[in-house]
Amino acid sequence: MKHILITGGSGLIGRKITSLLERKGYEVAWLSRSGGGKSQKTFVWDIDKQEMDAEAIDWADAVIHLAGTSVADKRWTAKRKRDILQSRTMSTALLRNYIEKSGKRPEVFVSASAVGYYGFNTGDKLMEENSPAGDDFLAQVVIAWEDEVEKVKKLGLRTAMLRIGIVLAKEGGALVEMLKPPVAAPLGSGQQWMSWIQVEDLARMFVFACESEHVEGTFNAVAPSPSTNAQVTEKAAKRKGKPFVNIGVPSFALKIILGEMANMVLGGNKVSAKKIRETGFEFRYPSLDEALDKTFAQGEDKPSSRDSLAH
Repeated sequence: MKHILITGGSGLIGRKITSLLERKGYEVAWLSRSGGGKSQKTFVWDIDKQEMDAEAIDWADAVIHLAGTSVADKRWTAKRKRDILQSRTMSTALLRNYIEKSGKRPEVFVSASAVGYYGFNTGDKLMEENSPAGDDFLAQVVIAWEDEVEKVKKLGLRTAMLRIGIVLAKEGGALVEMLKPPVAAPLGSGQQWMSWIQVEDLARMFVFACESEHVEGTFNAVAPSPSTNAQVTEKAAKRKGKPFVNIGVPSFALKIILGEMANMVLGGNKVSAKKIRETGFEFRYPSLDEALDKTFAQGEDKPSSRDSLAH
């Protein structure tokens, strides 16, 4: 296996995975709406037209599927909610159709998913991969998304789905938004659980899923130590050099500003990492302190013997 095709490769997670794969000697190509620049091999697809370069699937030994409209960038209008759903289901269906037609199918298909599967707020209960799904908007999106991935699995490919938690990265995502105000503060009560993962560990997990023939099925892509919103905010603010006030931003204010999307930040999930650890995957940053130290450190991850198959 040497050719890895990535959808959503230009995003934060996609770039981290691309960098790691290339350091390990893989050739990486992205699926993009446009031809991209000269810096990255790119194939073109059009999700709305359900068309793509057929050569992309013939070229790929593995597919990492990350594409999907952001759930946090804009208010959830009816159109935005439709885009969030269809960007995931239609892109997966497009890949499945071309894989089915291809004379040379990939060895493995690794898809992003989300801990939103379990619902906006599951309280203190530890959620595992076989825990029931929620019934809110995001849960229904993830259910439909995973159903499409299951159709890929039926083509005979080894398939893995990684239900991603809150990604800790200094380049973007939750931490950047949490630390935008002059003074950092919890959201709502601050006691809601945040099941997080450091972005470098997440990239390594995707590569691990590609390389490890025994990794198949659904896995929670979260670190083994969930933390509360207040804990994450306070510790991140300290490393950023920002003042922290332990007075939560009122729920009603967040609902006025964010609308339905406020449920996503006011609720929380306490999610288990047990299943992925049992496969042999080892976290470099299992604790919140280690993860935040890495996140706010200067410099890029360097190649390491810990990037071998078992780590």
